[in-house]
Amino acid sequence: MSDLLELAIAAHGGWERWQLLRSINAHVSVGGTIWQLKGWPDAFAEARFEIDPHRQHTAYSRPGGDARHGVYEPDRTMLVSDDGKIIEQREAPRRSFEGHSIATRWDTHQLIYFAGYAMWTYLTTPFLFKLPGFRTEEIEPWDEDGETWRRLKVRFPSNVHSHSTEQTLYFDRSGLLKRHDYSVEIMGGTASANYATDPASFGGIVIPTRRRVFACGPDNRPLRNRVAVAIDFLSIEVA
Repeated sequence: MSDLLELAIAAHGGWERWQLLRSINAHVSVGGTIWQLKGWPDAFAEARFEIDPHRQHTAYSRPGGDARHGVYEPDRTMLVSDDGKIIEQREAPRRSFEGHSIATRWDTHQLIYFAGYAMWTYLTTPFLFKLPGFRTEEIEPWDEDGETWRRLKVRFPSNVHSHSTEQTLYFDRSGLLKRHDYSVEIMGGTASANYATDPASFGGIVIPTRRRVFACGPDNRPLRNRVAVAIDFLSIEVA
C-alpha cells in the first residue's frame, strides 16, 4: 500500500475504525443535468441510501414512493417491497448498457445500478482501495486553486463495479480527498471531475458532505458551465 493511501485512510478515520463499521446510512439530495438526460428528473431529489461498507451492497428508498426499494449488487439489481419480497430483478445488469451514450435513457434497473455502485464508491473512498485486487500508484502532483494535491491512480479489480477500471484521486497535504476523476464507461466514456468538499466526521469516519461533478476538458480542468451531478449529504449515520 502506498504511503499516500495510508495517509488518506488515516485522515478519513483510520483502518481500525473502518473495520468496525457494519453500515452507513445517508440521507441525500441529488441533482444535476444528467438525470434529465437519462429520463429521471428529480429521481433522488430526496432519498436514503444504506450501504454495506465491506461488500458491494446498496439499498435506497425515496420518501413518498410506492413502497418499492432499489437494491444494487454487482451481479444483480432488484426492486424489493417494504416487507422484503423481491418484486423483480435483473441479472448481470452492466451488460444492459452496451451501446449506450451520454444521451441514452435508462430504465429502472439501470438507474438502480448506476446509483448503487456510485454511492457505494463515494461512501467507501478511500478505504475500499485496501481491498484485495486493487492496485494503487502515486503519480505526479497537481496544482489547482492555489494548492498542490497529491494524486493516486487506482486500478479496480473486475469484481468491484464502478465508473471505470482506472480512476484518479486527489488529496491535500493532510490526506483529505479533494477531487476524484473517472470515465463513466456505462455512458460510453466520459471525462469527469468529481469535487469532494465540506468533510465532516460521523462516528469517527470523515466523509465529504458535498460533491459536484463536472465534465473535464483536454487540459484536465473542469468545465464549470454546468453541474452534471450534485450530491448533498443531509445527514449520515454509521453503525
